[in-house]
Amino acid sequence: MGLWGKITKIFKGKGKNSSFNEEKPTRLSEYKEKRFSGKVTVDASEIRKILGDPSDLVIREFSYYGVAAAAVMIDGLVDKMVVIDGILKPLMVEAKIAREKPADPYKSLKEEMLAIAEIKEVQTLDEFLLAVLSGEVGLLLENCPVALLASAKGWATRSVTEPMNEVVVRGPQEGFTETIRVNTTLIRRRVRSPYLRFEALKIGRISQTDVVIAYLEDIANPQIVEEVRNRLSRIDVDAILESGYLEEFIEDDPFNIFPQIKHTERPDKAVADLLEGKVVILTDGTPLALIVPATFPEFFQAAEDYYEKYFIGNFLRLIRLLAFFIAMFLPSLYIAIITYHQEMIPTELLINIWASRSGVPFPAFVEALIMEIAFEALREAGVRLPRPVGQAVSIVGALIIGQAAVEAGIVSTSMVITVAITGIASFAIPAFNMAVAARIYRFGMMILAATFGMFGLMMGFIFLVILLCNTRSFGVPYLAPIAPLSIPDQRDVVVRLPRWLMVKRPKHFRPRDERRVKEGLRPGYHKGEKRR
Repeated sequence: MGLWGKITKIFKGKGKNSSFNEEKPTRLSEYKEKRFSGKVTVDASEIRKILGDPSDLVIREFSYYGVAAAAVMIDGLVDKMVVIDGILKPLMVEAKIAREKPADPYKSLKEEMLAIAEIKEVQTLDEFLLAVLSGEVGLLLENCPVALLASAKGWATRSVTEPMNEVVVRGPQEGFTETIRVNTTLIRRRVRSPYLRFEALKIGRISQTDVVIAYLEDIANPQIVEEVRNRLSRIDVDAILESGYLEEFIEDDPFNIFPQIKHTERPDKAVADLLEGKVVILTDGTPLALIVPATFPEFFQAAEDYYEKYFIGNFLRLIRLLAFFIAMFLPSLYIAIITYHQEMIPTELLINIWASRSGVPFPAFVEALIMEIAFEALREAGVRLPRPVGQAVSIVGALIIGQAAVEAGIVSTSMVITVAITGIASFAIPAFNMAVAARIYRFGMMILAATFGMFGLMMGFIFLVILLCNTRSFGVPYLAPIAPLSIPDQRDVVVRLPRWLMVKRPKHFRPRDERRVKEGLRPGYHKGEKRR
């Protein structure tokens, strides 16, 4: 038999030493209904077999009042001091000091000996293993058909630090971490309400990722909460490694470039949305929380808008809105005017522009396309490189490339200025996903402007309005409360009125309790008070 025949035989699974003939590893789901045998040695051997006897698996066998017992844990996922002081020491040392053997060792172990706050009982092997792999300590007892789980989680985590992507001058400097229990604590510390609900789910057949649905029961609309619950519960995937996995499964329109779900790493921002009747979705392993429903105007609001005086926040918000339209339409407007509508430019400015373009061999569209692609590449390089190097590369690279392109006659100075203003405007949008959507849509607008001029620009704008009007986020219109128009809800859309005038919550979220501020709280002179 030749070499090719041997290779073919191996890949067909007929070779004697072929690794393809090995048995498939047993899935944990196959043990879903399997119960404990009641024999510690047998159950410990079964656990080693299922997990593949890994190096971090610890099974500490000991004697409890003469009865064989074992503690099962994963090294690195448990707090060793809690295991020693709260579990092993009471069971191995203090039990021997006791005078007499209890009538029911299992009941004594569960109710008297363990110095652990959270203890629960499981009857099947898959529940036991899932808990152990999540950082709990499993306890097996001879002749006992059930097992105990003692909470002793403790692994290396990142401490609570300042949010990296949502920096504010005034406001809390705490951000979510990758540990879901820390994140729920950050929310609970800000909302001391008995109506705050945390519903826990596990999503991912292999990863078994912890996901928490947070909402205020006395404010959030039950239909929205139920819709969130249904969309999450139908997800069937191997693993959830980040909240972006969930976002792709639960958004309304997967082909829409505009974000339909907000995300934040700020606990204060998540709490503010909870108080408006929204639902927050926390995912273990990521500091970013998802917030639903989301509307278009909210992506231009920053946490600082509500911490500074309202006229300061309104000025900054208007700057962001202006920056959004500049980032989306300025290059296409330049292309349309330079290519088709030169009569719209003042004569002196037109002469200067044409003088700068006199040696450029490309039309305005190609010129803009070259600069936009170069700018996007520099931006991406600045993000991916190490931070000290990335900032230098993005700034110096932009200066050098822009100057060299102008001197070489590839682009004009007016185009460099246009692209630079567009890039700066895109940085002013507080939501990264909305800024990226504007950058993507900008290329389509440039093609329309190069093809049809101002008519193409208006076509792109009309299509944008229709797209946004047809978009929904968990049943809520994306442009609410602008379309459909709701006059009372305009108090916190384009501009924000003083907090004492924001009496009711937005109606488009259909909250149970609409009132959030008592009327008549305007500071200064009140009816019935004497002036001083």
